[in-house]
Amino acid sequence: MSLRTRGDLCPGALRPWPAPDGLLVRLRLIGGVVPTSSLLALSSISASYGDGLVHLTSRANLQLRGLPGSTSALDPAVLAALVSTGLLPCPTHELVRNVMVSPGPFGRADLGPVAASLDELLCADPVLASLSGRFLFVLDDGRGDLLERECDLGLVALSPSEAQLRVGTSFGPVVPLSSAAGALAELAHAFAVRRGAGASAPWHVAELDSPLVPTVDPDPRLPSPSAPLPFGDTHLPFPEGLTHDDVLALSAPTVVVTPWRGVLIPEETA
Repeated sequence: MSLRTRGDLCPGALRPWPAPDGLLVRLRLIGGVVPTSSLLALSSISASYGDGLVHLTSRANLQLRGLPGSTSALDPAVLAALVSTGLLPCPTHELVRNVMVSPGPFGRADLGPVAASLDELLCADPVLASLSGRFLFVLDDGRGDLLERECDLGLVALSPSEAQLRVGTSFGPVVPLSSAAGALAELAHAFAVRRGAGASAPWHVAELDSPLVPTVDPDPRLPSPSAPLPFGDTHLPFPEGLTHDDVLALSAPTVVVTPWRGVLIPEETA
């Protein structure tokens, strides 16, 4: 049962967090995928207005710190610059575009299309704009690298064509990958309706007073949990954040921010 007494305060570009060094904003990336040109633009914004770094988060998102503005809104020039990066495609849903995906083409299935379809479905549903900024989707491609990550909804690939859904701390049905995004969006909508509104509304699926869907036994094809993607020539660690020179050195038009505060350079461009 939910014990919440207020709505969450998870930051976004339109809802910055007033940190001691200035305003902090978070930009959500679907599966960590980001054009290097957008990273360069963020780096320039941080150099002009913030602490000079593009920070990476454990959810494979980006943050800028030390930005000017009031306690509840960015300076208009900074917000306009952030919008120009292309990383705020749906302002009404910016806080709920939390979709973490196993990085790289190393698992049983390519989950990029599933993540992209899920993002479209989330942003198309006005009801889902009410979700907490901490509500998280986790998509494991069958390696098990994200199997132990807590999530509200998610899936684990069982084969190139099937996945088992995750629902809170339990497992849901096995579904075709081709319909997985729709199934997750429907469950998110059901949760948004069930949670209600107001300060006491649950943030997470596990906080409901009864299961969102009947629990299903784990499929025997589920992988065992695995270690994070190791750092190396194409997976580069940036625990303190990216400098402008770091971004300039990335040798790919698009890179992937990973859940371990790293940047993966796709193999075809590495």
